[in-house]
Amino acid sequence: MSIATGREAEAIMLLRDFSSSVQLVIPSICYMESLSALEDELKRQKYFKEQLGRQISETKRDVTSEQVASLSLHLEKSLIYYSNRIDEIQFRLREAIYMLSQNAEMIVLNTEIIEASLNTTIIEKDPTDNLILHCILSHARLRPTETKAFLSGNVKEFGKLPEVKYALEEVGIKYFSRTEDFLGWLQSQS
Repeated sequence: MSIATGREAEAIMLLRDFSSSVQLVIPSICYMESLSALEDELKRQKYFKEQLGRQISETKRDVTSEQVASLSLHLEKSLIYYSNRIDEIQFRLREAIYMLSQNAEMIVLNTEIIEASLNTTIIEKDPTDNLILHCILSHARLRPTETKAFLSGNVKEFGKLPEVKYALEEVGIKYFSRTEDFLGWLQSQS
């Protein structure tokens, strides 16, 4: 969703300029999580558009104001721009999912990962992120000698909790919250 909402310009560039020297890996559950997040975003945006539409209607009812015509025009333009932004978010998410599906190894959810997630709660407040973390840890344990990095803009769950940091470090994973920092680190590894 960071790519879709435009918060990480470098992330889409990473996917577009994919290097064969890096192996991308993504838990399969992340695809579903991003689609669910898009669904939530679309609901919020639909509500906002409805509210904006009501404001436009109310504004046009004012027959005494000298500024109504200008205000109505600006609000209507805002509604158009906002609708275009929604389309852009959907397009970028589809593009990111497609590129990942073509270039990334998928960590398939299995019984062991689900059991580990249920038996060891590392991220208490978000069961989905806890499951994602267990997918990543399971995959990392299968590759103990490889250099590993984890890139996620979800700093609240993956970047701040000491128990998450410890779990990642324990399996040799370096965490990055920004693509720019990851790319800098990646260059330093060469």
